[in-house]
Amino acid sequence: MTAPIGAAVRPDDQHAELADRLVRWLQVGVRCDDLFTEDVFVDLSLPHWRVQGRGVDTIFGIRESEHPSRGTVRVEALDRTSRGFLIQFEERWTAEAQQWYCRELIHCIVRGGRISELSVYCTGDWDEALQLRHAEEVPLLRP
Repeated sequence: MTAPIGAAVRPDDQHAELADRLVRWLQVGVRCDDLFTEDVFVDLSLPHWRVQGRGVDTIFGIRESEHPSRGTVRVEALDRTSRGFLIQFEERWTAEAQQWYCRELIHCIVRGGRISELSVYCTGDWDEALQLRHAEEVPLLRP
């Protein structure tokens, strides 16, 4: 991962490895054969929209069509849950001649050593103008 994991509860090695593979896929867009179960389900919540899908090709396709640009992922937290793990991160990428930003939280359910379900909560994509406005109007206590 691109940043140290700052988690209250450390995930076990299997979940940490799955999180690493998930981050690599998000950053470079190369499909991983051993990341998801065949019947994987995703429920993606955006500020003004919600998308669901089932199946490996569908999951990859949602990402590829909605967020095709590659970039960096900075993991803020990785926590074990009773059924898998939570991963909190920010993404930055270049598209349409500007730098973009978003924050996400994904609850990954793990079955048989692979992710079988993802509940994704995303701030939506912030262009440079929105990032600047936010920086001017909102003092953050933490990065």
